[in-house]
Amino acid sequence: MSTTYRIRRMGWLAALGICIILYILLHLKVTSVHADVVRAEQRIVYLEEQKLLLETEVITRANQVQLAAWNRVDFGFAAPKADQFIDSPRMLASYGAPPMEGAPPPIRLAGMRSAEDVPDFPQLVSPLTGRRIEANLLEEEPGDDGRLAVTIAPGPIRAPIAGVNGVVAEATIR
Repeated sequence: MSTTYRIRRMGWLAALGICIILYILLHLKVTSVHADVVRAEQRIVYLEEQKLLLETEVITRANQVQLAAWNRVDFGFAAPKADQFIDSPRMLASYGAPPMEGAPPPIRLAGMRSAEDVPDFPQLVSPLTGRRIEANLLEEEPGDDGRLAVTIAPGPIRAPIAGVNGVVAEATIR
């Protein structure tokens, strides 16, 4: 091999090395620009979300001003005062009016402490199927409020259960 051939070969290798280095630098620059574009897109999305939140806030506050103006002019509503709150269900019931003529009778729920309180305990009937509830599903342990408990499904549920002859009993399903 001649010296010219070796120099030429080393020149080609140097040119190839320079091209590889330039390719790596170009690739890094493209990756850097791509990362900047992705960050800019994320910032744009963030700013659009903030703009939407601010628009919603402005619309809400404008509606509040409009509602306050309507309240002052048309309705005259005011926040309740401490003496306007009701202490008990009896106090609430005292505000009620007698039923109007032709109104249906109210639904009444009866409660019992135990089966001994009522001499002829009515046979309970399922409101879904119309069949009587088996005696093994009934517990005679009082619930939290001292009433009879009917165990059918887990979880406390208060449900009216229709009895025989239109008698309605209330039971706690546990």
